[in-house]
Amino acid sequence: MTSTLTSTFAPTPSVSAEQVRPVGRVGRTGLVAGIGAAAANLAAVGVARQLDVAFEIKGEQIPVYAFGQVTLFAAIIGIGMAALFARRARRPRHAFVVTTVVLTALSMMPPAIVDASIATKLMLGLTHLLAAVIIIPAVAARLAVNSTRRH
Repeated sequence: MTSTLTSTFAPTPSVSAEQVRPVGRVGRTGLVAGIGAAAANLAAVGVARQLDVAFEIKGEQIPVYAFGQVTLFAAIIGIGMAALFARRARRPRHAFVVTTVVLTALSMMPPAIVDASIATKLMLGLTHLLAAVIIIPAVAARLAVNSTRRH
């Protein structure tokens, strides 16, 4: 009876060690890429400000730190999507790249229609592209081409 109770109530891991390790690498890589992209965006905004680009929307100045914060937030969302695709998608890398490229394209709409100068609109769009060019390839490189799970 003891062996029956032990085997019945023994905890069974829902995720194998092989599945967790790649997601951890994706997370670390995504965070490093996100920090790099945030730094690159802050540098680009700094240069643009030196060239007299006024980051103003409807007369309100965009704080410099906001560019780093938003970039890191986007990287964290990307890490979450990558982890989900790593666990659920048949082709995790493909699903991640297609999804993030589409989302990057959609993210270009608000800068295009916002009430701001053309220079500000261009720089806002550039910050989106700069983050995507840094984060997407880094995270995608850590994802499997094909899932090892059976669907």
